Amino acid sequence: MDQADKDSSSAEKTDTSTRLAENRTDWAEDRTIMALERTFAGWMRTAFAAIAIGIGFRALFGEFDPPWLAKAIATGFLMLAILFALGAERRACRAFDRLTSHAVDAPKLPNIKLIAYSISVGAVLLIVAFWVLSNGTLAPE
Repeated sequence: MDQADKDSSSAEKTDTSTRLAENRTDWAEDRTIMALERTFAGWMRTAFAAIAIGIGFRALFGEFDPPWLAKAIATGFLMLAILFALGAERRACRAFDRLTSHAVDAPKLPNIKLIAYSISVGAVLLIVAFWVLSNGTLAPE
């Protein structure tokens, strides 16, 4: 085996090694995208849980004395839900901007924003309903 054959064989091995390393990197990036999707979904579930706790607290302890205390505690949980949703949206959008998908479909950023903003608007509407509505009417308690 002469020197030219050795150099050719070495270059071929390097090309194969480089290609395999690039594939592994691409797959790792795709796994990261999928992990970010799961993390975002987890934060949205946490936001929904905070909303449920707020509604449940208001429903269970609506006859608190003073009456505004149950509303205030429920409002705190709804505000947490807003923070969870908007914080997760910001983190997810920043992360997805840095990554490139190769074999998986990356989520569309407008959809992520729509989900987070919808949850936030729903929580704000519930806060308004807690403080404005009393027993289904606009009359004070």
